[in-house]
Amino acid sequence: MNEKEILDILKKVKSAEMSPEEALPVLKTKTFHDLGYAKVDHHRSARQGVCEVIYGSGKTAEQIVGILRDMQGNGAADILVTRIEPEVADHVRAAQIPFDYQPIPRLGVAFPQNERKAVGQIVIASGGTSDMAVCEEAAITATVLGNRVTRLYDVGVAGLHRLLAQLETLNNARVVIAVAGMEGALASVVGGLVSCPIIAVPTSVGYGANFGGLSALLTMLNSCASGVSVVNIDNGFGAAFIASRINQMEGAADR
Repeated sequence: MNEKEILDILKKVKSAEMSPEEALPVLKTKTFHDLGYAKVDHHRSARQGVCEVIYGSGKTAEQIVGILRDMQGNGAADILVTRIEPEVADHVRAAQIPFDYQPIPRLGVAFPQNERKAVGQIVIASGGTSDMAVCEEAAITATVLGNRVTRLYDVGVAGLHRLLAQLETLNNARVVIAVAGMEGALASVVGGLVSCPIIAVPTSVGYGANFGGLSALLTMLNSCASGVSVVNIDNGFGAAFIASRINQMEGAADR
């Protein structure tokens, strides 16, 4: 149930088309639907402005299809499904569900909308090409959430001139998502160059002492640059969601 549906019910109560006693069970029972294996949150868009996102890893293809059909039946669209393999995406398409799938980030968008708003400016910068899966998860998420996105890939500190050549783009951003593995120094460097918030994403890219992204995480957490916040390892989705909230704050998109 979204804000419009709730408002329609309240208007009916106000105009006496529906009694408060009739409205109460509708408002109470339509907040989620229990499918047995999942309790689909139909109230998410009313609370957060965005419908529920499906974390696909660990779910069967049949479960994902069931959740998508239930959400679509309640008016949801542009439903993000993260961390799924190509064969799962094929199963979703075989179920006659419109589904845009990108194999690099292993992310799909069900019931995609042809037109989306694109406001503000989120810049996604990566240390290297090997970080692209996390970057694309962030980029697609931010785009679906209604943000203008610019990609700056392979601008890591091993060749600092590549980053400095993009200063104009960085300085026009409302938010920068800095994605890096190895030692994770990119976030601190970007944080020392721009005035907007930096969301740092450590990745699991790197050799043995990278410890699956832990070294980059610790570097980013210990950044000496002001204005740098950090999300979990490989969490491009989480970074994009936060960046979208910042980018779409009142007046932010006018910058």
